[in-house]
Amino acid sequence: MAEDKYLTALKEGIISLDFDAVKKTAKEAMAAGVKPTTAITEGMVPGMTVVGEKFETGEYFLSELVVAGEVMREGVEIINPHIKADESDKTAKIKAVLASVEGDNHDLGKNIVRTLLGVQGFDVIDLGMDVTADRIVEAVKEHKPLVLGLSALLTVTMPKMGEVIEALKAAGLRDSVKVIVGGTPVTDDFAASIGADHHAANALEGVQKCTEWAKSHERRN
Repeated sequence: MAEDKYLTALKEGIISLDFDAVKKTAKEAMAAGVKPTTAITEGMVPGMTVVGEKFETGEYFLSELVVAGEVMREGVEIINPHIKADESDKTAKIKAVLASVEGDNHDLGKNIVRTLLGVQGFDVIDLGMDVTADRIVEAVKEHKPLVLGLSALLTVTMPKMGEVIEALKAAGLRDSVKVIVGGTPVTDDFAASIGADHHAANALEGVQKCTEWAKSHERRN
């Protein structure tokens, strides 16, 4: 397919940290009629997956990881205006609150999730980095999201995820929201131990789970 060349170029541009190539290809892909969602999920996201793998093996360092995130962000900014015109199936008006937990100043993975949830039609409230349990609980009270996504890239900040869940219980809000957790050190066993609903192995898988929850919610309502 003709669109494959654009998807490959987007992926390679992310991997090579090439701002100009990604911006140029994003514009060309939109002009050629490539679906905005496809450009992001089948072009940029696979590129970020490779970057993440290179980071885990030590080939890339944190600086490359951050730059790759910025490259993707600039590409997505070009594609975003076209998403409203995209007639693909979306999960409308479902809210998701995202946060990197207290003490954690990393948000690359969270930002990718935010972008992909936006593509799927979610109303995303991003609280940012280093967010306290109290603030997260207040956001859940205010916005009444279906999904709460918690991110931690540091082993020492992982316990804060459990504190958030306990704070939700104390506030009587735990049963009102699906809690999904993610980050390099987070495991299925850890997620189960703190009472989270799901551990996202990566951004795309996490968004797929959120979309499943949203569709199930819509069927019940």
